[in-house]
Amino acid sequence: MRVIGLMSGTSVDGIDAALVDISGSTEDLQATLIAGATYPYPADLRDRILAVCGGAPLSLAELAELDDAIATQFAQAALKIQANQAPAVLIGSHGQTVFHRPPNAQLGYSLQIGRGEVIAYQTKIATVSNFRAADIAIGGQGAPLVPPIDAALLRHPIEHRCVQNIGGIGNVTYLPPLKADLPIRGWDTGAGNMLIDLAVQRFSEQTYDRDGAWAARGTPNLELVDRWLQQDFFQQPPPKSTGREHFGAAYLDACLADASGLTQADILATLTEFTAASIAQSYQRFLPQLPDRVLVCGGGSRNTYLKQRLQFLLPDSIICTTDDLGLNADFKEAIAFAVLAYWRYHEIPGNLPEVTGAPKSVLLGEIHHVV
Repeated sequence: MRVIGLMSGTSVDGIDAALVDISGSTEDLQATLIAGATYPYPADLRDRILAVCGGAPLSLAELAELDDAIATQFAQAALKIQANQAPAVLIGSHGQTVFHRPPNAQLGYSLQIGRGEVIAYQTKIATVSNFRAADIAIGGQGAPLVPPIDAALLRHPIEHRCVQNIGGIGNVTYLPPLKADLPIRGWDTGAGNMLIDLAVQRFSEQTYDRDGAWAARGTPNLELVDRWLQQDFFQQPPPKSTGREHFGAAYLDACLADASGLTQADILATLTEFTAASIAQSYQRFLPQLPDRVLVCGGGSRNTYLKQRLQFLLPDSIICTTDDLGLNADFKEAIAFAVLAYWRYHEIPGNLPEVTGAPKSVLLGEIHHVV
């Protein structure tokens, strides 16, 4: 089946679109990327999304307008990615997260907008969307959802592996060897690129620190990093998830207040170290053993300095990217939502209860047929 996966993450950089040929089911899953591209949001739409994610009040009428605008952008991305290609028969759209509340004493709640029924109508392709809702409804975190795809595509006979996505938020999948009697695990590790990107945008007209070059000119304040890592989120055992609600602009303000007196380069070095150290500490604290190999993906996979710091903190692990194993690091998340749509179409449960904390496996996503 040829499926389009659509994804926009917490960094709100744009819509990642992946056209994927998929076959098999779980153990024999094959997913081949035919085409991948990122389609930036129009600047005014991105500003509106970021304002809402930052807590700006929104009327129901404004929410409806934003929902429609995002759905239209997703539909256009789907049409563009399959131009001059054999057409897809299914779309898996993650949508745009604007709010995520992990479960505590109450059910969790996660809102992804960009209506699947609009995408289906505008593209004339059946669309699966709203993937997180079913897991959350039965008490799960609704995140991360990529670990079962990682397990199907990247597990190794003898290596202990971690697949570390570094988008706006970082999340990990732990893959024990195939014959090991150990569970697959996964959780959000904390801020990925988000704080670094926000700081760069405060300090300059740039949107991110290309290759980590700016941070590499600074010196991280390790005392600050150690202090930040004492916060509750990092002590909480998995399952756990987080988002911009926690690691957003207000969090950066607190970090900058702590870092007063440091140069901009030192601040960026400290925030980059914080991301790397949050990943390494979570492995050391919550895994049965440290990984033989860490496969980095997402935007952070292009940050050379961040990967160097991760290698320093995990000296006995090989740090590489999913590119090295033939799975595109830039579009892996979009590929994953294509697979989740494929699984939903074939009525294969898509969540991993040991990762999300849900009591059982369930079908993920709502199917919107062409009308």
